[in-house]
Amino acid sequence: MRGDYITFKNAKDKTAEWMEELEVNRKRHKDFIFKPEVSTLLVIDMQNYFLDDNAHAFIPVGKFILSQIKKLVEKYYEKNLPVIFTRYCVLKEDPDDIMNKWWGSVLMVDDPESFITKELNTDRGKVVLKPGYSAFFKTELERMLISKCVKQLLICGVMTHLCCETTAREAFQRGYEVYFTV
Repeated sequence: MRGDYITFKNAKDKTAEWMEELEVNRKRHKDFIFKPEVSTLLVIDMQNYFLDDNAHAFIPVGKFILSQIKKLVEKYYEKNLPVIFTRYCVLKEDPDDIMNKWWGSVLMVDDPESFITKELNTDRGKVVLKPGYSAFFKTELERMLISKCVKQLLICGVMTHLCCETTAREAFQRGYEVYFTV
């Protein structure tokens, strides 16, 4: 988990490998075509907790992922398309909260580790605070998407197997076409 499975050096080869593996699904779901004009870029939990070298949950591959997300965010801004950033944190500690019980602690809203990295420009986007894995759980995300007539979500972030996938599954169940960056 903490290793660099993708780096600046091997990114081109890894991406080609993954795209080849995904080709079967692409052929099967050829009617699903990504259309940026009806999409929102959903940037999941690009927080100091995962990206700061000294943080407990630092993920080394985060540096590479961050470099790619920065480019994507700027492209969305250039096209005046919506960008939503999520930030996992809680307003008050609750010993009975399942996240607290499972992980042994939670990120508090005022903890600098819970802040979105300053390397991402969030000024033109929206930030959604979320108390769990899903960006839909106890948030205003769906209301925001409906107000923008969003049909598709492009999801990116570091903890793909937790927050990104949980959000993606819930979005799909709510009728959104879901796409991941590769």
